[in-house]
Amino acid sequence: MLKDKAKIRAEREARLRQRIRKTVRGTAERPRVFVLKSNRYVYTQAVNDETGTILASACTLEKSFREQHKNTKNISSCEALGEILAERLKAKNIGAVVFDRGAHPYHGRIKALAEAMRKGGLVF
Repeated sequence: MLKDKAKIRAEREARLRQRIRKTVRGTAERPRVFVLKSNRYVYTQAVNDETGTILASACTLEKSFREQHKNTKNISSCEALGEILAERLKAKNIGAVVFDRGAHPYHGRIKALAEAMRKGGLVF
């Protein structure tokens, strides 16, 4: 039987995500920052994988973010999102993170987000 293209893509992304998660683990001192891109918004969270808790999060869906930025899925909004997450992590005295891009390639919006977090003072 032929598989649907969407199902093939979802299986491929699940394999990639699982392969990355085998090696990338977050701790309390160095949490894992992962990125989720939807068709409209970009979500980021810093997670302690040892306890399964979320230490900080930021997304383009937040009301304060949408008041300042009209478009929520371009490179400039991802840069602003990276700066916001870096601020929130710095406020919790976290200076080093592990970056988890998921199944997304490291270019475009993902790269802009990572570079903005580095510019904000995070080390990874």
